[in-house]
Amino acid sequence: MSEISSSRPLPPSPPSSRPSAVAADLAVKLLQPMQGLLASGETAKAEVIALKEVAQSFQLLLKLTLANGRQTTLEASSSRPLAQGTALTVTALSETRLALAVLAGGDKALTSLDLKQLPVGTLLQGKVISRESLLQGRSQQVFYKILVTLLNTPLAGSTLSLESPLQLPLGSLLSAQVQGSQALNFLPLSGRLDQLALNQQLGTQSNRQGSLEGLFSALQGLRGNADMSEGLRTSIDKLFGSLPDAAQLSTSKGLAMALENSGILLESKLLGGQGQALPTDLKANLLRLITQLLPNLALGAPLAGANASSAMAQAMPALARDLLGSLGKASLRQQALNFPLPSRLLQDMEGEADLETLLKLAAAALSRLQTHQLSSLAQSQVGPEGNLLTTWQLELPMRNQQELVPLQVKIQRDENNPQNKAEKKETLWKIELAFDLDPLGPLQVLAQLAQGRLSSQLWAEQSSTVNLIDAELDNLRQRLNAAGVQVGELACSQGMPPRGPRTTLEQRWVDETA
Repeated sequence: MSEISSSRPLPPSPPSSRPSAVAADLAVKLLQPMQGLLASGETAKAEVIALKEVAQSFQLLLKLTLANGRQTTLEASSSRPLAQGTALTVTALSETRLALAVLAGGDKALTSLDLKQLPVGTLLQGKVISRESLLQGRSQQVFYKILVTLLNTPLAGSTLSLESPLQLPLGSLLSAQVQGSQALNFLPLSGRLDQLALNQQLGTQSNRQGSLEGLFSALQGLRGNADMSEGLRTSIDKLFGSLPDAAQLSTSKGLAMALENSGILLESKLLGGQGQALPTDLKANLLRLITQLLPNLALGAPLAGANASSAMAQAMPALARDLLGSLGKASLRQQALNFPLPSRLLQDMEGEADLETLLKLAAAALSRLQTHQLSSLAQSQVGPEGNLLTTWQLELPMRNQQELVPLQVKIQRDENNPQNKAEKKETLWKIELAFDLDPLGPLQVLAQLAQGRLSSQLWAEQSSTVNLIDAELDNLRQRLNAAGVQVGELACSQGMPPRGPRTTLEQRWVDETA
């Protein structure tokens, strides 16, 4: 059997005065007899696994799946190209001829969208299952007829028929925004992680994550240990030294620096070539700590300073996977998109922490930061009305005297998309905070700013804290007015914010500024 190459792009189909249909009842000639695999009139499923242009025809390599599950390959000669990966139904015409028809529900595929089910702006996720190159009209311009299986929305599982100048690869996942009943706007994957892969990673990281205070509490108990290696001691000192205090977070410059060093921008910094200039980045310091813990743990000597042998170094990736894997099974999957992330201390971590425990705690803290990052991406999207919602969610360990208080922050920017030039582009900012600060207890804050007008709602679990905040709200209003900010509602309630896609404050805010 000769080798069939599929490295070259598919050539266009022969000229025609109108777009041809997806391949159906296309007769092909087999290069070798079937030897009784299919009797005349019998059908089977097949897949194009390779294509090669030969003279004025195209040579196909088909993987045939018979009714009994047996698989074999056949070589055939065709007058038209079929893309690699195309699923087919084949019907035997004779020992040397087959009739081909593309699968994937071409006849039942949707050719238009119901805008009541999928309003303009809806984000569609799909997988390309078939592609056919065609020539259109007298211009003979190449375009592609594509069948896509929808993976989200109420139409999940349906097949959508598209015509596009884009040569979308078979099997690729795509994101598109509904522009009309017969118009989609493809979103480049370079600007947006595919939603399916994002959700999978979000669930994985959320299941592994643990609260930051667990790690910092364990590390504080080790700082005076004389047997600690110099590299590990340096990593711990850098981690603690990079944490902001309340005074730093009370200034705009200090707050901006703390947000930049929270770890949420680490990957973009690395892509920008700043890998050697990240001494204060929280996520980078957690990674440095893990690299110091791994060799010490492999040697089996608590807090030893010697280097690991090459055999142990080779075992490090497997060891790390085992530790992280066991950590992922420690508890039930969390709802990662909820804010704030609940406190989650790992089980069986009582007593003085050994190196294995520290490694698990550091890995859990790293996963918590990554859960915030992935949650930010998952919540950044284009809404049904075309408005762009961008989310930044993070967690800052704040030094408060001898304590470390994790401060969770979520910032959202909601930009409307005017339908015409006469409408003014507006931006709504929303900021949420969550922290537990002694002696105030757990506190959550929601503030929204639009058109220079600020409204805020606070929730405290302790009645004494509610009374204290109520007594200071007038002072806060006066200071905001003095800064040139129009102030709407300021209120504090006892308890926790209502759960759900919209809070009571958000409803009042919309009504108030309509």
